[in-house]
Amino acid sequence: MNAKKIAVIGLGYVGLPLARLFSTKYQTVGFDMNQKRVDALNEGYDATLEVSDELLQNALKNGFRCTTKLSDIEDCNIYIVAVPTPVDDDNRPDLLPLIGASTTVGKVISKGDIVIYESTVYPGVTEEECLPVVEKISGLKFNVDFFAGYSPERINPGDKEHTVEKIKKVTSGSTPEIADIVDKLYNSVLVNGTHKAPSIKVAEASKIIENSQRDVNIAFMNELSKIFSAMGIDTNDVIDAAASKWNFIKLKPGLVGGHCISVDPYYLIQKAQVYGVLPRVMYNARRLNDGMGAYVANQVIKCMNKKGVMVKDAKILILGITFKENCPDIRNTKVVDIYTTLLDYTSNITICDPWADIVAVKSEYGIDIVNELPDMKFDSVILAVAHEQFKKFNILSLVNDLHVIYDVKGYLDRNAIDGRL
Repeated sequence: MNAKKIAVIGLGYVGLPLARLFSTKYQTVGFDMNQKRVDALNEGYDATLEVSDELLQNALKNGFRCTTKLSDIEDCNIYIVAVPTPVDDDNRPDLLPLIGASTTVGKVISKGDIVIYESTVYPGVTEEECLPVVEKISGLKFNVDFFAGYSPERINPGDKEHTVEKIKKVTSGSTPEIADIVDKLYNSVLVNGTHKAPSIKVAEASKIIENSQRDVNIAFMNELSKIFSAMGIDTNDVIDAAASKWNFIKLKPGLVGGHCISVDPYYLIQKAQVYGVLPRVMYNARRLNDGMGAYVANQVIKCMNKKGVMVKDAKILILGITFKENCPDIRNTKVVDIYTTLLDYTSNITICDPWADIVAVKSEYGIDIVNELPDMKFDSVILAVAHEQFKKFNILSLVNDLHVIYDVKGYLDRNAIDGRL
């Protein structure tokens, strides 16, 4: 089977770069339910900044287009689903976006077509949760009338080095023949090729442990940071010394937010318990990392008390609110936990982030932020996100004579700071 027309469903951080890439080789349509998002993309602008205006506009000139209309994708024969897989308030997997996308596919899929899922899930979701929906809505029989593949996304928001075309992708298919077709499809647009997994479940599992492994590793570093801070030892100095050994894996402590590392482990944690296994390491890592925002806030308060800086009604500046540097992504940012913990002591908190969308932050978290520094002095400054723009700041010019500067990222001149993770 040759791919004649591809539809990518979901045009966020994953779907848009993928759709743009496929459009270089195939007739491609991007589908999303958000009309405002689609309108902006069709005008040549990606608010996530994952696809440059130049690349997007060139793709549009060459036939790529985005739509909210089902009729625009009903003649496709490859459907790629790239929608979010969040958790609810109790950290339980929320499959509603996937079920909704599967319903959409079911309305347009035809005999002989292939649906490929990219969303991160626990093993079994594609075949046990998604494809039955496609069957029910379409009236077609899976692996008889239509087929499926799974190729987990590996997009790293804000990363301009490991872009989608350079990522080595895991692929899989619902039959050996379909696995070959899916593998060849991705190989046709990727620079570094693919790894063909033996089954869809293996491919699903491979993705979820990628992020779970990082979560556990960072949790270990965060735990070390707490231990060494209590001992009065600088954690970064310890890590630098240990890294002189050839097989030491050098990682740093930090806030774990975003839509992947801080969310995906919960999918495997829940599914493991269905099989009677309690994944204690993963669960404890999640608890530890989820608490790091409050820990940072309390460390700042501790520094202020030790130095004699009045905490009550203090003027505090937090630099950065996105979940990572040089990226506008605010999903599940743990900087919010720093802010809410400090609110118990003062309401005079300013968050400055040149990357974040002011309206989006207000809508998502109910917090007012600024994109530029206000003309005032602060009692405490917290460097929470290592944006490139912050390198230009004279950090000491932002504070009063009696002050505390806390560096979450190990980014600032250590002679200018009072504490760091």
